[in-house]
Amino acid sequence: MNQVWLVFFFLGCIGPFSLVAVSPGTVNVGAIFTFGSINGRVARIAMKAAEDDINSDPSILGGRKLSITMHDSNFSGFLGIIGALQFMETDTVAIIGPQSAVMAHVLSHLANELHVPLLSFTALDPTLSPLQYPYFVQTAPNDLFQMTAIAEMVSYYGWADIIAVYSDDDQSRNGITALGDKLSERRCKISYKAALPPDPLANRSDVQDELVKILRMESRIIVLHTFSKTGLLVFDVARSLGMMENGFVWIASTWLSTVLDSNSTFPSNTASIQGVLTLRPHTPDSKRKRDFISRWNKLSNGSIGLNPYGLYAYDTVWMIANAMKVFLEQGNTITFSNDSKLSDLGGGTLNLAALSIFDGGKQFLKILLQTNMTGLTGPMQFDHDRSLLYPSYDIINVIEIGYRQIGYWSNYSGLSVVAPEALYGKPPNRSSSNQHLFSVLWPGGVTAKPRGWVFPENGRQLRVGIPNRVSYRDFVSTVNGTNLVQGYCIDVFLAAIKLLPYAVPYRFIPFGDGHENPSYSDLANQITRGVFDAVIGDMAIVTNRTRVVDFTQPYIESGLVVVAPVKKSNSNAWAFLRPFSPLMWGVTAIFFLVVGAVVWVLEHRINDEFRGPPKKQVVTVLWFSFSTMFFAHRENTMSTLGRLVLIIWLFVVMIVNSSYTASLTSILTVQQLSSPIKGIDTLIASNDHIGFQVGSFAQNYLNEELSIAKSRLIALGSPEEYARALANGTVAAIVDEGPYIDLFLSEHCEFSIRGQEFTKSGWGFAFPRDSPLAIDMSTAILSLSENGDLQKIHNKWLKRKVCSSQSSDSGSEQLQLQSFWGLFLICGIACFLALLIYFCMTLRQFNRYLPEDTDPSIGGSSRSRRIQTFLSFADDKVDEWKSKSKRKRELTDGYAREDESVDGSGRIQRDISQERHKSDGWLH
Repeated sequence: MNQVWLVFFFLGCIGPFSLVAVSPGTVNVGAIFTFGSINGRVARIAMKAAEDDINSDPSILGGRKLSITMHDSNFSGFLGIIGALQFMETDTVAIIGPQSAVMAHVLSHLANELHVPLLSFTALDPTLSPLQYPYFVQTAPNDLFQMTAIAEMVSYYGWADIIAVYSDDDQSRNGITALGDKLSERRCKISYKAALPPDPLANRSDVQDELVKILRMESRIIVLHTFSKTGLLVFDVARSLGMMENGFVWIASTWLSTVLDSNSTFPSNTASIQGVLTLRPHTPDSKRKRDFISRWNKLSNGSIGLNPYGLYAYDTVWMIANAMKVFLEQGNTITFSNDSKLSDLGGGTLNLAALSIFDGGKQFLKILLQTNMTGLTGPMQFDHDRSLLYPSYDIINVIEIGYRQIGYWSNYSGLSVVAPEALYGKPPNRSSSNQHLFSVLWPGGVTAKPRGWVFPENGRQLRVGIPNRVSYRDFVSTVNGTNLVQGYCIDVFLAAIKLLPYAVPYRFIPFGDGHENPSYSDLANQITRGVFDAVIGDMAIVTNRTRVVDFTQPYIESGLVVVAPVKKSNSNAWAFLRPFSPLMWGVTAIFFLVVGAVVWVLEHRINDEFRGPPKKQVVTVLWFSFSTMFFAHRENTMSTLGRLVLIIWLFVVMIVNSSYTASLTSILTVQQLSSPIKGIDTLIASNDHIGFQVGSFAQNYLNEELSIAKSRLIALGSPEEYARALANGTVAAIVDEGPYIDLFLSEHCEFSIRGQEFTKSGWGFAFPRDSPLAIDMSTAILSLSENGDLQKIHNKWLKRKVCSSQSSDSGSEQLQLQSFWGLFLICGIACFLALLIYFCMTLRQFNRYLPEDTDPSIGGSSRSRRIQTFLSFADDKVDEWKSKSKRKRELTDGYAREDESVDGSGRIQRDISQERHKSDGWLH
């Protein structure tokens, strides 16, 4: 409220006002604008036209007349305050304006106190919150939507950094803040903010100072958010500095389209702004709009062209009239009362009692916010945030003959070449594939999209840090006594930088004391401290480094591996047993016996080759089982179940036999190396010491990620130290990155890689966060990879003869049971099912026979006798049972009776033969 009391002080200082007498039948509305500005001139004509149109229809205000009193603030905040106070003395129901957000922040306090709504279509500061300023209403889309549109354009073209140039006032400053927020949501940023004096105070010297600074910066994407006088001055100075040429991108906010629409003579001078992109508030085509445009020349006498803010001025007046119509129809009256807070102040010469509160202001504001009308600008309706529904903009590309429209932006569907109103009936689609704009003619007359940044031509060379290595100097090293550097990483960098479409001056700066390899994490941190502009070398891309710098595309793969001493495994008399593990041998032997036994059971009753004395049958089972390995068994299988089991088993034998042959061939023809260390898992489970290279990220990874105690980790500086430490047992193994290990093993064949790489990474060049140079260098590295140059550089420095004896240990060559358990499981299930089916059939036959032989006089009902009888039944040959069954039927047909002295076992044998005869047809 301090601003309000300051206003009252001004009121007392200037003395009494010249007031206008207003009749009771008049609805007073004030308008505060700078009528010397483009928007002020257009707004005056449009508001006067709206006033005349409303007053020509008596039904709108019930016979009352709308009176719009206009006050010219003439770019002065003080005069704007005076105008507002004058309106508050004349029973004004609403004020259109102010034109600037600076005055809106001040006058909104006055409106809140006196309940007089402020409606502005040009003060579009996004920080004018309806919570803080409930009586301030923006009747055009505020700058938050405009900045969202610009952010989406920047993202659409794939740029990352922009420079913002703006007038240092509330509206421009807060608009740029909103732009920064929207850009960050799209992983873009404002790299520099150039603040100019508020419009129209900026002069050529102020503008030139800022543009010279910008010219020395990397980014070439410039967003200009200001007003017409300052904006045109910026473009004029930029042209003189060569900043309107090829490579630059200029995006202007809506002020530029306003100038283009309203100044009919300006398009002939568009050479200074050719290629600029700008936004224009989108207003849908309609008959009312076309009719109004046709009236405009008569209304303006050809003095100025119509722009969208003239349409918003016209609609704002109609919004007030329609709201007042509803207000009066609801039985409300236009009355004002004194503010007790002001009356109690008393004393002095301040004429505070003249200021009055609009009694119906709260109700009138509510009706205004419920507006639902269609005006010249399209639907006029507010959402819950008091923003107009469906805010949208035309995207304009300034060309030599004027300008052309390349698309639209709407808050509903983003960027599109289709008018927004045509999309409102469809579901919103903001996917990247649905964002489209027409081609653009960029500054300099080019159609190819500018890269968006250049290496600044400020005379400073790119400071490139390199590790001052004392080992593995094939990767990067300095030539003794000179400033020359060489190595694999250096050659890759030089080849990549030659592919850039611009010159990059650079100089190499070694980092390290030259006595031991430097810490690569410290080397990366030098970028954040501003010591280096880039770091190249054998630097792995790991998580903690990516938090502080950006890396290029990896130019070589790298991952941690384990190296340990190995010994040769020589062949011996028992080498033929090595293809299979002991468990595999045992399970295979058991299955040979099991399958032989199963086939014997299934064939015993019907196949003479599986019958005979027990000793002979045991030999038959063993012979049949093991002869299947060579497919040389002489015994034929006769039963269906037996053949099914044998087919499955022969398939298993074929797979096992082939695998054994292949593994044995490899063992006997390739020299094997063995070591108790199988990989990183072996080291984690042990308490052995582990070596790592000084400066490598391996130490932190082993300690922090794998929880290996630091006391077990020993730093080593060179390949010679590696070899000595492994040979004398100081360390059990070395953990280092793959490229180093490849060089090490090329000269030390007594060591070998154990297991697999347990990290996946790569080496890249490091640059500051969000550096465009990192992106361009990544593209260059990909080009080197695709054309084969990267491989040529690799062969030049890193291609070595690898020891032919290096191979995996014999233990890893053994075939384990886990590779075959599926086959054995299938075979076991087949054997089990065959035995189960056979047992059920035999038991069914036996049960069908037994009731016919029941005799109470025979004590054969005991369990042991039943089992003995079943076994005797199962052991009997089918042919014998059939013959006995036939004799029994002949005796039965002649009503012959067996002598009572015949023992029970003979009777059982005859019945068994009968049952066998019944089942013979199924078995065969």
